[in-house]
Amino acid sequence: MLSPGSAPLLAVEQLQAWYGESHVLHGVSFEVRAGEVVTLLGRNGAGKTTTLKSIMGIVTRRTGSVRHEGVELIGLTSDRIARCGLAFCPEERGIFASLTVEENLLLPPTVRPGGLELERIFALFPNLRERLRSQGTKLSGGEQQMLAIGRILRTGARLLLLDEPTEGLAPVIIQQIGNTITTLKEQGFTILLVEQNFRFAATVADRHYVMEDGRIIDRFANSELGANIEKLHGYLGV
Repeated sequence: MLSPGSAPLLAVEQLQAWYGESHVLHGVSFEVRAGEVVTLLGRNGAGKTTTLKSIMGIVTRRTGSVRHEGVELIGLTSDRIARCGLAFCPEERGIFASLTVEENLLLPPTVRPGGLELERIFALFPNLRERLRSQGTKLSGGEQQMLAIGRILRTGARLLLLDEPTEGLAPVIIQQIGNTITTLKEQGFTILLVEQNFRFAATVADRHYVMEDGRIIDRFANSELGANIEKLHGYLGV
């Protein structure tokens, strides 16, 4: 991990974004250092997913600055941003129902050297090896999430943007996803995680940013969560 004075891997400054005429992000600023797991916490509609999509260029009307490894991404298309070494795993997972698990895994292009081989993905997600010939429609919600994460690990991206990876999953699968995130961090990946479940986030993250109405309104180190739990309950409505 970089020292506190070092340049962040991802630096977002004064990010504004629009859906048509609707102004959704209002000057979002935060940073992620290499090797960190950082979460964006907030209620539904706070702007968390829009932030990830704006970083990736999926939301095309955006201003401000998004720098990755010192390279400005604002103005680049999504495919060029992906080739810079970022990968996005959406909440809806995007599994192709008519394709097998193996075909889904092999579908994304390699954007950088260093993507995980299938055997390393199966070591993370043994279920996928067992379901290799199964169609996407035959997978459980947890297996679909494993496949969605496994698929982006093949691309060579080292900065992973994960949108609500635990949404709707059973506790045992949530624990497995948490173990996977911890393992990926140990292997040198950097992860920006959107979550509503701050109890899960607290088990994997180094730092947290809280979003509300398209703005960052607070931030905590993971070690500070306990001292700020009542405030966090108020932010998240729990």
